[in-house]
Amino acid sequence: MAVQTASSSKEDDRGSLSPKRDPVDMARQQPTNEDQSDPEKRVQQHDESPPPPPNGGYGWVCTICCALINAHTWGINSSYGVFLAHYLATNTFPEAGPLDYAFVGGLSVACALLVSPAATYTTRVFGTKTTLFIGIAFETASLIGASFAKAIWQLFLSQGICFGIGMGFLFVGSVGIVSQWFTTKRSLANGIATCGSGLGGLVYSLAAGAMIKSIGLPWAFRVLGIVALVVNSICAILLKDRNKAIGASQLAFDVGLFKRPEYVLLNLYAFFSLLAYVVLVFSIANYARTVGLSASQASIISAVLNLGQALGRPPIGYFSDSIGRMNMAGLMTFISGLFALVFWTFAKSYGVLIAFAIIGGTVAGTFWATVAPVSAEVVGIKHVSSALNLVWLVIVLPSTFSEPIGLEIVAGTGSYLGTQLFTGFMYIAAAACVLFLRGWKIGELDEVARLKQCSVNEIDAVGTEASDNDALAKVAGRKNMVKNCLKWRKV
Repeated sequence: MAVQTASSSKEDDRGSLSPKRDPVDMARQQPTNEDQSDPEKRVQQHDESPPPPPNGGYGWVCTICCALINAHTWGINSSYGVFLAHYLATNTFPEAGPLDYAFVGGLSVACALLVSPAATYTTRVFGTKTTLFIGIAFETASLIGASFAKAIWQLFLSQGICFGIGMGFLFVGSVGIVSQWFTTKRSLANGIATCGSGLGGLVYSLAAGAMIKSIGLPWAFRVLGIVALVVNSICAILLKDRNKAIGASQLAFDVGLFKRPEYVLLNLYAFFSLLAYVVLVFSIANYARTVGLSASQASIISAVLNLGQALGRPPIGYFSDSIGRMNMAGLMTFISGLFALVFWTFAKSYGVLIAFAIIGGTVAGTFWATVAPVSAEVVGIKHVSSALNLVWLVIVLPSTFSEPIGLEIVAGTGSYLGTQLFTGFMYIAAAACVLFLRGWKIGELDEVARLKQCSVNEIDAVGTEASDNDALAKVAGRKNMVKNCLKWRKV
């Protein structure tokens, strides 16, 4: 308590958001047990702001490393659509049905997200590199192990659970690093980093289809395992975080964040986005087979979808920095839903499916390109790791069950139309969550500008959480969330 009192005294000396102090401000600065458990009050007790990010420099090396890690985790996982189509077409494991194969892909994503608390803990205690190398070991073992699978349960353990654990440690250990190195270019850098999963999906969808045909399924797994081991190891050595410089909290279960309605909206955006995204990525190759296309054509369509993601994510990041991160997230997610509803439902030929894959792919993975920078505006840069850690846990359920839901809809209706409508409406629901989230942000910024007696344009959307903001601004944003959601503003 002595340390906290000293901290409060320093805050008193500096003054608050307004020149004149009132009893409410003074009472708010007295630390309590509730303050310690509430992240939005806890951040106000720090008397020193973290040093500004270099906004580039070695951050670009880290950006490329994160892009390559994404290519050799999520990118390889995205090629599961090709494996799924092969399993269904050849009945690789006679005792398995379509639902079993669907759960393999869902398990990998779910396990990647479930291990986020463990990965966050190892990052805080042992450092980023240890976390990354744990992931490399699991991922390599999974791919090599899958090459020897003779029964479906062995595929569950290898390509499903073990691969997911490795992907989770690599992803959680690296996902927050890019944002630490940038300010005005944060969304662009995140877009470049996340486009790696699209490029990886493109390369490995084509490569997996070709290798399965030429050298067989077992050796296709082994080649992927060796390549992932080499590339990820190099990136892990080069990657550097700024956790100490910014005082990152890195709490595994900072559940106090759920007291904030705006953070709940962020998680709903994630939940609905993943319900749609996983169905689209994993189903499009099999959908191509159901409309009469060959296995090679199906793998090309899956690859082109990933190419669309690789091409779309950097521009999403670039324009997010200029028109607003929440604006871009909501708009592109809504467009994803429209493409699924009015484009995918009529795509029944090879040419039209290629067109849908490349155009729809540019916006299909909007969530992955925007979640980190949007989280920074919701909870502040210090708490991004903790906030994202809970987001990954929230999207375990949609990641696990979305593809089985999609295949069950197909089995129940006899066509993919219901699955396509489900995908489109889930994207639109995600966009609606962002619409209300931006309404909160507009109200918060207006209140901060009023308290500081300055223009809204002078307020840093992320900086409000670090030092300029006051709990009253957040409350004002929540009260006016619905009224402000349709206002046009850069947020």
